[in-house]
Amino acid sequence: MIVTVTLNAAIDRTVAVPNFQLGRRHRAVESRTVAGGKGINVARALSRLGRPVIAAGFAGGPTGNRLLEQLRGESVLTDFTRIAGETRINLAVIDPTSGEQTEINERGPAVSREEVEAFASRLGYLANGAKLCVIAGTLPPGAGEDLYARLVDELRDRNVPTVLDAEGDAMLAGLRAGAAIVTPNEGEAEELVGQEFGDRQDLVHGLSELVRLGAREAAITRPDGCVAAIGEGSEQRFVEVRTEPLEPVSTVGSGDAFLAGYAAARYEGRPAEDCLAYGVACGAESTQHFGAGVVDRNQVERLLGEVHVQGLEVPAEV
Repeated sequence: MIVTVTLNAAIDRTVAVPNFQLGRRHRAVESRTVAGGKGINVARALSRLGRPVIAAGFAGGPTGNRLLEQLRGESVLTDFTRIAGETRINLAVIDPTSGEQTEINERGPAVSREEVEAFASRLGYLANGAKLCVIAGTLPPGAGEDLYARLVDELRDRNVPTVLDAEGDAMLAGLRAGAAIVTPNEGEAEELVGQEFGDRQDLVHGLSELVRLGAREAAITRPDGCVAAIGEGSEQRFVEVRTEPLEPVSTVGSGDAFLAGYAAARYEGRPAEDCLAYGVACGAESTQHFGAGVVDRNQVERLLGEVHVQGLEVPAEV
């Protein structure tokens, strides 16, 4: 089984508004409301890819009830810890004429120490039947910036590798705790390593720094795929995995689809390059749908043949 962790879950509402302009009145031409948060999007995609998955995290109030009902309607198994606060609601506005998107995300409900401990205990139980855990998204207020590091430690003690996709101090703490792989996007990676990436050489330096900080492996996601440091020690190598971007319906959640594809392939024991390639195919295919975590398994297999994997030249000083 694959477990996904979403500690700041949400109801995500996405609306399509042609020629969107601030300060104007508009009429949406399409809308979609789904259970959301990065880990939930990953779980949805994994379910559509036919992999066994259970989504865990925090849920509270009527919005939390609605979130769980929607996941049940999608046949996604859940084991959420109930909290006193109200699960948040996020809004994304997509302009189909330009492809631009505007996101408005609520901060999320605060959680208590008792609620955190209840979740940690539950995750420990789930880990007994897990082969892989994906921890993704922001932390809710009150959780503590070291919580991801704690979860990575506890899961490693149970021989469950973690895929970590977060940002800021929470991501850095989980990275330093030795996550099996971290998957920031380019901007998040620049923040983590403290430098901007101007070319592929900078990207290789960035990957090396992410590994030096504690991650066993690292992938930096980009619009056309990713670059990654895979293998450990003397077996470490750097690769670029890319495909031609498709004309998008929406790019919302494409990074989550990449995570799902990577996790799905890793669950099956595929080589690292194949895991990355499957992730890139899933991320690209997801842009053809309106709504995060939506992928067509058959189309992913078709796109996989168009994904290219090549080694990256390593600068002498790395």
